Amino acid sequence: MLKKLNNMILILGGGDVASGVAAVLHRHGWQIVISELPEPLVVRRKVAFAEAVWEGEQEVEGILAVLTISDEEIKNILSAGKIAVVVDPDAQVAKRLGFEVIVDARMLKRFQPIPCQGKTPLIGLGPGFIAGENCLAAVETNRGENLGKILWQGSPEADTGVPAVVEGHGLERVLYSPVEGIMKAHVQIGDFVTKGQILAEVGGAAIVAPFDGLVRGMLRDGLSVGAHVKVGDIDPRTDPDLAIKISDKALITGQSVLQIIESLS
Repeated sequence: MLKKLNNMILILGGGDVASGVAAVLHRHGWQIVISELPEPLVVRRKVAFAEAVWEGEQEVEGILAVLTISDEEIKNILSAGKIAVVVDPDAQVAKRLGFEVIVDARMLKRFQPIPCQGKTPLIGLGPGFIAGENCLAAVETNRGENLGKILWQGSPEADTGVPAVVEGHGLERVLYSPVEGIMKAHVQIGDFVTKGQILAEVGGAAIVAPFDGLVRGMLRDGLSVGAHVKVGDIDPRTDPDLAIKISDKALITGQSVLQIIESLS
């Protein structure tokens, strides 16, 4: 059911999970504003609205997000049926515009208060949130039988630090920077690579493919990153759509957020 056009939701973060949530809510008629950092470090860039910070706009599965710099622009973008992205790490926009709900989708794995939240209900995604204490409700984001579980009391599962196993590959699917330095990619998202192939460099230190697979995500060139920061994502499956489609995890999380919001209206 479509909601009223002035029903706005603020999502903190524009990474792949946050963008999946944004897409689900947008498709159900909610107007979405995403607040992001000035230089977001996003790996799955093809499915992240945060890329609008760099490019001015970003389209994910037919939904267009546009970078905005004023409240008037936000209103115009929303009225045009698009998602508005603002560089606003402290979510100051929450002071100026009336939001039905704030969704903290930064995936920080710890609770970080939102100074401008006021009395707006907060939905927290993943570890760090305690439903009934620091947020209205929380959503489980760990893969497994509880993925997408809505919590009105208590906390989501703790961060395991280990990605889900896909065709026998788990932790090695994630590429980390070996040292601090400037990111330089040698491949593009969507490329198929072979084991041992140099995929990127950070500070001159090479990062190689741990197995044959698809480049599902890769940080932008030129970014300064610390040591042991996630810079890439390799998938052993051979479906190219995996690089450009919102993940099932993000969509399941989005459906749970939608269910919470609709229960409040």
